[in-house]
Amino acid sequence: MAEMTPSDTGADTPPTALSAAPGYQVRRLYQAYVAAWVRLVDPVLTGPQFAVLTAVGAAPGEDQSSMASAVALDTSTMADVARRLEGRGLLVRRTAPDDGRRKLLFLTEAGEGALAEADRRARLLDERLLGPYGPGERAALLGELTALADHWECLTRDA
Repeated sequence: MAEMTPSDTGADTPPTALSAAPGYQVRRLYQAYVAAWVRLVDPVLTGPQFAVLTAVGAAPGEDQSSMASAVALDTSTMADVARRLEGRGLLVRRTAPDDGRRKLLFLTEAGEGALAEADRRARLLDERLLGPYGPGERAALLGELTALADHWECLTRDA
């Protein structure tokens, strides 16, 4: 009798209980997205770092806590991301004149350049990710994803 390999037994196919679970599918999407991001956008700049640079670029001088909320990071993660970006010379944190505990965020010239290049590549990645969908379908899909994220975030607050 021939020895069975995992592919012969269907071990590479998830059980129905997993494939029917939304969390499992979201994790698969996220893993694929991160792999594509590293390959096509930037192997060093992470998604959360990109989000922070984008938010700071859109609203320079806002405080770190407000930015954390805007990019869906908790305040301790935001502080770590901001420190890392500052260490790489992409971001400057300045103490607010009216409150020494508040840190105001600004892009450096290098940060502006890094953001512009990463954003260009991220838009190309978006096009590849959404390639199978027409403009109306893309809007509907993004609307559904946003509604789902909003709902799931509410569940975490209500728990």
